Amino acid sequence: MQDALLNAIEESDVSVAQTELEGKNDLGVDAWDIHLSMFETAQWVMNPPFINPHLPKMHAICREFKPLLEKEDLLPLVRLEVSEYARRPKLEKFERSDPLLAAASFDDIEAAIRKMDAKEAALLLESFLSAKGAPELSRRLLLLGGGSSELKGSLGHSISCTAFLLLEMMARPDRDHWPTLAVLADYFCKLKLGPYAGSYAADPPAAEKTIQNHMVRAVSGTGIVNLHHQITIYALERVRHLFTAEEYNGLVDAWVRFMGDKEEEQPALHFTESGPLDSYTQFYQLFSKLETGPVVSALVPMLGAPAARRQMGRFLVKGVSDLYQGKYNPHQLTGLGSTLWVIDQFHTQPSIAGGALFQFVDYFFGALKK
Repeated sequence: MQDALLNAIEESDVSVAQTELEGKNDLGVDAWDIHLSMFETAQWVMNPPFINPHLPKMHAICREFKPLLEKEDLLPLVRLEVSEYARRPKLEKFERSDPLLAAASFDDIEAAIRKMDAKEAALLLESFLSAKGAPELSRRLLLLGGGSSELKGSLGHSISCTAFLLLEMMARPDRDHWPTLAVLADYFCKLKLGPYAGSYAADPPAAEKTIQNHMVRAVSGTGIVNLHHQITIYALERVRHLFTAEEYNGLVDAWVRFMGDKEEEQPALHFTESGPLDSYTQFYQLFSKLETGPVVSALVPMLGAPAARRQMGRFLVKGVSDLYQGKYNPHQLTGLGSTLWVIDQFHTQPSIAGGALFQFVDYFFGALKK
């Protein structure tokens, strides 16, 4: 019998889903176990009018938050997840047919995608996965999305909306991968791929230097378009182990082109004199006022020490969870994931880490005020 919570999510019954969640909590079920149980169910959740699998991506990025949180912090995050998955429409499920007898080639997969046959593409993806393994399937799909000549303006989606689904699939070898493959097949068919244009220079520039030179640009500007610049490099870095150096550097170059002629900006921050915030209560009192400058100015002094950065991450994840009132754009969590990654990687460079903080907090507060 299917779990009553998962059934309520699939039926888009928010009230029953929330009741079932609280019942599990009362019975002592670990909140993280509840999160993990929603893996297959979350894959089918849609975010219309967008074709992108934003909610499965959000589910995967929640894994990045767990090391920052205390056990008691997890339930508010999972409540948020349950509500978001339940309140949204679901993709009509593809039913499995008989497995393919011969191993599919990636050319077969690409042909099915180009003729927009999502069910055939899903079956071929499953066949390729069985024969070649998840890392090779992930690499090929990411290169296809990142290298299509008609996707240059949407690289942030063709990389990040694929990368995190594939990462979570690889992290869950014990679970059924059909929902992920079906959703990816549907997504790639809706992308309407152009000719593959992912050729890479024989001697590409060093990616680390390229990223370093362009991170201030990535975290400059406000709004969802600019936020995608940091989300995209975050996604690309999380899957860089799948690529050859040439492929990876070529995708970094594509990220630079994706940002176009955007210029560097530095937010004007007025730093507090009281030093780092030392309690969540103190942080939440400030955070709940929804004023970007004071929040970022109070957090930047916490960049220095690893323990302070972890505390900052906990404050932000917990604050985003505690401000939830029943409706979020999934980028309010995925953008937080990218910002925490930027902070971790560039904490010695306040122009980058502080810019990322400002970009996310400003977007998050702006979404709450709408």
